[in-house]
Amino acid sequence: MEKFDLVQQYLTDMNMSILKTDEKEELFIVDDEDNGIKNMVIDCEEPILILEQIIMDTPSDSNEFYRDLLRMNRQLVHGAFVLDESASKVIYRDTLQIDNLDMNELEASINSLSLALSEFGTKLISYAH
Repeated sequence: MEKFDLVQQYLTDMNMSILKTDEKEELFIVDDEDNGIKNMVIDCEEPILILEQIIMDTPSDSNEFYRDLLRMNRQLVHGAFVLDESASKVIYRDTLQIDNLDMNELEASINSLSLALSEFGTKLISYAH
């Protein structure tokens, strides 16, 4: 089974809503709104699987925000909060080795984001306003 098909099977087995599948680009856009997952991009880029979800716009000139974001990263089990190339968006990002990927590992990465949103959601929202 190809890696792309394997990832798709894992997502289906995890009851993720697959909103879009792009076989040519080897990526998925998925939702699990009950767990805070909305338009997460999962990209099969040999030799890694990249998971990204936009969290929020970056607040303007907030040193305290960046310090808090780094503190939040320390608490994450998998992945990290990062900035996009223009530093205008905060994104959750994780990378996994695709060659030995198993469903538990993929599920743990996605659950890490859900846990982070439940733990830090209020603080993130406060910066978004």
